[in-house]
Amino acid sequence: MNDPYMPIEAEWNMTGRALEIIAERGFPIHIITKSDLVLKDLATLCEINRVYAAVSFTITTADDALCQKIEPGAPPASKRFAAMRVLADNGIYTGVTLMPILPFIEDSEESIVAIVEQARDAGASYIIAAFGMTMRDRQRAYFYDKLDCLFPGIRQQYERRYGERYSCVVPDARRLEKIFRERCAQLGIATRMRPDQRETQTQLRLM
Repeated sequence: MNDPYMPIEAEWNMTGRALEIIAERGFPIHIITKSDLVLKDLATLCEINRVYAAVSFTITTADDALCQKIEPGAPPASKRFAAMRVLADNGIYTGVTLMPILPFIEDSEESIVAIVEQARDAGASYIIAAFGMTMRDRQRAYFYDKLDCLFPGIRQQYERRYGERYSCVVPDARRLEKIFRERCAQLGIATRMRPDQRETQTQLRLM
């Protein structure tokens, strides 16, 4: 439940060492990250890809300036797209997790289309989207404080529209999802991932 490529990974290489064990044991892998640090483990990922390797980059805006405001500890979107291109060129199954989308901040048609088009240029095979976000009680207070600092006036829009609700779907979700799916279809990008397709008898079963 944590990004495996936090900045400290560059020094400690914990994920890199774990991937080496995964490669030795012949297991598949799906990594979800916001970091281009994944490229340091490209050789190991290529080895794992003899079985199945997928890397999804969480990208919710293609605007680097906005990205740095809402995700100050992560590399900008442009670096994630560049890393995606390298992975795709090396045969790694890669794409985008377009979530969460922050209402009133990231939910414009132009923003969604820009992500789809840049993902296509970066070699993405899929984009998995969810048009909204969630807020727990203690999370809400922190989030609202940040809105007051970074986006004055937006907090009041959240309070009027969502109150104390956990699920916060963007106001124009249906129209945005339609635009998203149509553009993905035009560019040949799937809106769901292709699973590990090895023979089922070789996979672990629960029953």
